[in-house]
Amino acid sequence: MSIRLTSEATLHPLVLPARADAADAGEFRELARVRNLVYREISGRDEQDLTPEALLPLLRSREERTTLVWAVRLGDEIVGRAVIDIPHEKDSRVAIATIELRPQAWGRGMGSAILPHVEAFARSHGRTVIQNWTEQPQSDGDRLTARTGMGSVPDDHVARFLARQGFVLEQVYRISRLPRTPGTEKRARDLLAEAHEASRGYRILQWEIPTPAEHLDGFAWMKSRMSTDAPSAGLDADEESWDGDRLTRSEERTVEMGQRVLVTAAQHVDTGDLAGFTELGIGPDLAATTHQHDTLVLREHRGHRLGQLLKCAALLRWSDIAPDSPSIITYNAEENRPMLSINEALGFDAIAYEGAWRKELA
Repeated sequence: MSIRLTSEATLHPLVLPARADAADAGEFRELARVRNLVYREISGRDEQDLTPEALLPLLRSREERTTLVWAVRLGDEIVGRAVIDIPHEKDSRVAIATIELRPQAWGRGMGSAILPHVEAFARSHGRTVIQNWTEQPQSDGDRLTARTGMGSVPDDHVARFLARQGFVLEQVYRISRLPRTPGTEKRARDLLAEAHEASRGYRILQWEIPTPAEHLDGFAWMKSRMSTDAPSAGLDADEESWDGDRLTRSEERTVEMGQRVLVTAAQHVDTGDLAGFTELGIGPDLAATTHQHDTLVLREHRGHRLGQLLKCAALLRWSDIAPDSPSIITYNAEENRPMLSINEALGFDAIAYEGAWRKELA
């Protein structure tokens, strides 16, 4: 059943097809196309493009969360989408919501009309906080600083809309790109040798997913620590519970998306415990952009340059997997100076910023 937003715009709950190429998948495929346009029009880049086949597994509800997707129509044309995730973590108060509209739909009151439906869905699931991550178009005008005091985003119509709706900018993520040039590998080798000197007592392990059985529980434990050990500023960070089964399901979705992922882990030699990890991933096109996904060194193992060790070892191994990928993209909280310093030493340059916003529901 469609919901009237304005005299021209409507909101349509989307029933996901069983397969992206199913006979009834036309609306979903068009939504996937528009999703890619939205990201391209905002960022001017295409590395966030996803095929319908890759997007579908991300939008399905799963054991760990409930997901609802709406298509936004202006007349008969899909011009955006709204997505809301309800995490199932114990005692979670949070809903994670995104409203994405093509620029042609901006300024028509559609975002303001969509948000109450998002909030109602969140409240119906007992949630009192909505959080949102939004990249904004680059601008030379005024900027808005995060509550951490680290990083800022353009104080443009997107920021003004979110602030007017009661959202607060809690944190800023720096989006950085590493061009893979002839000098990239040499820098990585030099920095790897330097890190080896400081990280005696640890060894590097590497595998492509699926994770080998002997590392499944240890890697799942590190995944759970991403929710407690990574910088989260004033955001509500649910403590996630990962085990081998959850990790296996996650990796099965990644494979279904057509992704290849290299895991590089640091293992404490004396105990055999995994101490940190980083992930590099790419889709079926091995000449496309590489994404650095989760990276973490567990708190109790910090101070040994393991982050540098992990990132350099991963980058060097990646040359065997996707030698034609021209660059690597990564996201880091602006207050995460240790990780940013490693990126800068490797040659990553900031190309954009993403705001993490939070709203307390009345």
